[in-house]
Amino acid sequence: MFAHVVLSLLLQSMSSPKYSIIVPVYNRPQELDDLLLSLTKQAFRDFEVLIIEDGSSVSSQPIYEKYSSQLNLNYFFKPNSGPGPSRNFGFEKALGQYFIVFDSDCQIPEHYLEAVEKSLKENPLDAWGGPDRGHSNFTVLQQAMAFTMASMLTTGGIRGGRSKNFQPRSFNMGISREAFQKTGGFHFDRFAEDIELSIRMKNLGLRVGLIPDAYVYHQRRATLKDFYKQVSNFGKGRVLVGKAHRGEIKITHCFPSVFLLGLFLIMPLMIISTYWGLALLSAYLIYFIAIAVEALVQTKSISVAMLCIPAAFVQLTGYGWGFVKQFALITK
Repeated sequence: MFAHVVLSLLLQSMSSPKYSIIVPVYNRPQELDDLLLSLTKQAFRDFEVLIIEDGSSVSSQPIYEKYSSQLNLNYFFKPNSGPGPSRNFGFEKALGQYFIVFDSDCQIPEHYLEAVEKSLKENPLDAWGGPDRGHSNFTVLQQAMAFTMASMLTTGGIRGGRSKNFQPRSFNMGISREAFQKTGGFHFDRFAEDIELSIRMKNLGLRVGLIPDAYVYHQRRATLKDFYKQVSNFGKGRVLVGKAHRGEIKITHCFPSVFLLGLFLIMPLMIISTYWGLALLSAYLIYFIAIAVEALVQTKSISVAMLCIPAAFVQLTGYGWGFVKQFALITK
């Protein structure tokens, strides 16, 4: 009897994939189609994919059926609860040694899992993350938004992997099964749920790091209006993280709110003192020119560089306003 149990467990471990990729999706079947297509091209094949349909009214089941013969694929439908609980749901169903979460609006380069496998062998981690980039098949606006979200001039590089205190984000995050068991996964339903989990993992002494070559192509939203809503939620989320974990609001996180305040001060300064009003306006113009130049150097595209100006404006004002509104709510 004992030998039978041991053999059964051994066979189960041999048949289990090394990586379980968990993708929550809500009313975005076309994005999921692009993501799954990119996963069919992975050079490293020891993985499963779990699609967690989070109460969508526009079903992704036809997309699941399209790729079910090409990938080790599982599909689950559950009532809407937000991305955090949906990922936890996927973790509970997953069979792999490591869990990887992607957002549905990502596309994954062919070498992604190879890069993770190589890095973990050289430097074992309990959790990791990677940068995001724009892709040539994205719209020019999506490429611009992807650039500004990782730029040193807008985020200080905290999303792009250049920060010493790198925090994995849920568009591209991996954790070990043991890390999930120790943390219980995501505690927030939405809004910075990934940052909150990253902080808890570090507080528990887990090894958390960056794998630079494990990047993803992140499409962002299709319009500036949708992008504004997204980054506004990021601002709200940072305040919630600061409430849960003292000291986790840094100067960098306050920059968009200062940026927003400066915009409101331009006209009053013009009335009080034309010199100081023009000086502040000139500072903003120089700042946006610097963003466009940085984008031109890195992307080699004039169109992307020009659209980085409105993308950065929306990113900073949206994040700043979300931050201010949420801060006002929690201090009432």
